[in-house]
Amino acid sequence: MQTLSQGLVKLIRGQTIESTDIDKASLLMLDAVANSFAGRNSEAGRKLLDWGHDRPMDAGREAFVMGALAHILEVDDIHRASVVHTGCVTVPVILSLAASHGISGKLLLKSLIFGVEAASRVGMAVGPDHYKVWHNTATCGPYGSAMAAATLLELGNTATMHALGNAGTQSSGFWEFLRTGAMSKHLHAGRAAEAGILAAELAKLDFTGPPEILEGPKGFFSATCLNPNPAAVLQKSDSIWQIHDTSLKPWPSCRHTHPAIDAALRIAGKVDIQNIAYVLVKTYWAALDVCDRPIVNSAYGAKFSIQHCVAAALHFGRIEFSSFDDTARRNVSECALKIKIVCDDSYNREYPAAWGAEVTVKNINGQEISATAPLCKGDPEAFLSEEEIIEKAYQLMRFGGIEKPTGIIDQVLGISSGKTAPHPALILSKG
Repeated sequence: MQTLSQGLVKLIRGQTIESTDIDKASLLMLDAVANSFAGRNSEAGRKLLDWGHDRPMDAGREAFVMGALAHILEVDDIHRASVVHTGCVTVPVILSLAASHGISGKLLLKSLIFGVEAASRVGMAVGPDHYKVWHNTATCGPYGSAMAAATLLELGNTATMHALGNAGTQSSGFWEFLRTGAMSKHLHAGRAAEAGILAAELAKLDFTGPPEILEGPKGFFSATCLNPNPAAVLQKSDSIWQIHDTSLKPWPSCRHTHPAIDAALRIAGKVDIQNIAYVLVKTYWAALDVCDRPIVNSAYGAKFSIQHCVAAALHFGRIEFSSFDDTARRNVSECALKIKIVCDDSYNREYPAAWGAEVTVKNINGQEISATAPLCKGDPEAFLSEEEIIEKAYQLMRFGGIEKPTGIIDQVLGISSGKTAPHPALILSKG
């Protein structure tokens, strides 16, 4: 009888990749690359770059730093049903191994598709209670990074199973950092990427891993999941590849804030911020669990505050990097305290298949205005256009210190035609 890891490897390698899958992979790779560049322009990013410059960098360490950089600004992709940020744990692996092994072309995009599939399927199986303590990108991401690395290193099915086993045994990452705004979340993405390279490189040397890392009596599900759904690892999907169910963020904040942002932006021009009596936000439980934060004292904290994000959307009519700085936080702090967030059954039932919210503003004179966002911009059903993705990448790279991003954008989008991927040294330079 095959284990879940064996079944996952066979399932992934048994599916056909079409040109539309390659096209989607190119866009997701561009988004992750751009996020890595942008992450350099941050306090945490500069510390990571300093750390990297002080020691020799092999492929694993390169992937660690690039993965962490990609996750800093909270504008990287997320797979909705698994709550895994897939690009930051797979693309750095691909860039590092492509450079060190001289790999180019469609194999890079194939490995991305495979990596996203593995991380997403494990993420969909962990159950809702896992996310209350564990950060899915950190815990499920290593399976995706290992699958991507195993594909690039051309490991056989058995060796790939061992790679998944040893990647999974490195899974960790808790939400405790949110209470103080610590920088740990960036490590989660970086370590998940690094773990996959380590596991795959060792598997290439016949270093064995646990075949039942997922379902074993002392495996991943037993250790970290109160209500897992192991069948989800191998279940049929509405889309052939999970890469098509991945969302791209239009705004630089936690994705759980985005449905409320989307709804708030729809009514921002109709609201007088000075006459607001209160604002009611209805959404799902995970959004409250992670982002119910009426008072924030840092830009990073504001990115995890529905109250700040809604207040900023209503006040400025847009959300951008400057929406979280000191001035913006002062300008909207009074409004943020008027915002109440409640868990609504209708949105809760749909989560995580859909992430929705409703925002209702009541003015001092009693007038109410509301808007709903059952889905939000960037979701598969409301995906960013190719032009929007390229423009987002352009802005992120400019933010990260690249004066002329067009060449890098063309390079990434040309990978399917045989172009090499951007070299890690370009991203890991200090700009």
